[in-house]
Amino acid sequence: MLKATNIHKSFGNKDVLLGLDVSVKEGEITCLIGPSGTGKTTLLRALGGLDMPDQGTLDIDGTLYTFSPTHKDTIPDPWPHITVVFQSLFLWPHLTLRENILLPARNRWDDFKAMETELDGLIASFEMAHFIDQYPNEASLGQRQRVAIARAIMVKPKYILMDEITSSLDIEQVYKILTRLEELKGRGIGILLITHQIGFAKRAADHIVFMDKGETTESGNASILTEPKTKRLKEFLSMVKMAH
Repeated sequence: MLKATNIHKSFGNKDVLLGLDVSVKEGEITCLIGPSGTGKTTLLRALGGLDMPDQGTLDIDGTLYTFSPTHKDTIPDPWPHITVVFQSLFLWPHLTLRENILLPARNRWDDFKAMETELDGLIASFEMAHFIDQYPNEASLGQRQRVAIARAIMVKPKYILMDEITSSLDIEQVYKILTRLEELKGRGIGILLITHQIGFAKRAADHIVFMDKGETTESGNASILTEPKTKRLKEFLSMVKMAH
């Protein structure tokens, strides 16, 4: 399990995370929802070992890392055990999309034939054959999103953390991503997914966490999206419904 407890994080005088708890279990999808600017991406970076918390604990498969104003543990580079897909994608512009996927994957596969077979399956599943050998600047944002997800899958992580990875995809592609995520669950991979698409969260998530102002306001299974218990989540869902 990947677990964060009592996580605090500030940038200068701005408090972003205020004692937040969240966990990502193997073979499950946790969806993180909430207003913009509430600290979701900051939490994702902390879980991925990219920005250390100011206070709290991170439990990575039973190894505990503790952070306080007077002590901060050092986390060994968690990649590719924990892989992050950011909204900005970070594709290498001088490599084709195929090469973007394969470059990090080559460090994780002993059987290159099996690696190619896996990639062929992803190309077919995400319908990438007609653009896979183009460069990032020749592809649409939705196409680049599919490539970034495929790149994360190809390094065989134990946990994948994803930040708004369906934001530029049409309904059919969102469905294909959901199908692929369910396959990853079946392999025992734990997934944390930040999303603003409530319908997607309802379909995809085993567990949903609603964040507001740097705190966990409500959490539970998908039923909290139809029967929220807190006033703040009710307000948020009402605003989302009005916006659509």
